[in-house]
Amino acid sequence: MPSDLRKLAAELGSLAAGLNGALDELRELARGIHPAILAEGGLRPALNTLARRSLIPVDLKLHAEGRLPEHAEVSAYYVVAEALTNAAKHARASAVTVTAEADAANSVLRVAVRDDGVGGAEFSRGTGLAGLRDRVEAVGGRIFLDSPDGGGTSLRVELPLTAANGGITSR
Repeated sequence: MPSDLRKLAAELGSLAAGLNGALDELRELARGIHPAILAEGGLRPALNTLARRSLIPVDLKLHAEGRLPEHAEVSAYYVVAEALTNAAKHARASAVTVTAEADAANSVLRVAVRDDGVGGAEFSRGTGLAGLRDRVEAVGGRIFLDSPDGGGTSLRVELPLTAANGGITSR
């Protein structure tokens, strides 16, 4: 290989590494930014917006009145957003059901996202589900994943509405 091409290849490699670093920084920054509709209106309008924008039809069932603690709303929003993205991008799903229910008696917000896709999702594959697990655990919540091959994916989370009580379960 001519020396000038080796130098160009090294420069392109360095440029690619720099762009990957910038992309990682941008993703990290974006994780801390909340959509305006969530900050202003709360979970109900934010999830309605996600459902309307979804590439797959979403049956949305919300059983929560008024505003919930910010950590619960933000975590629930990102769980639903990631699950809808995964259903469209990886699961080849044709329908998704999203259920959110605030259980005041037990001080917990339960969110479930189920799709009819190909299944096979795992926390260890990719960064999306692992990031959700980290987010849910950081607020003291629990996350459950059931995704048998060919059987669709069910992602459920329990988010505390008060004090933290963490854990993770995966099947």
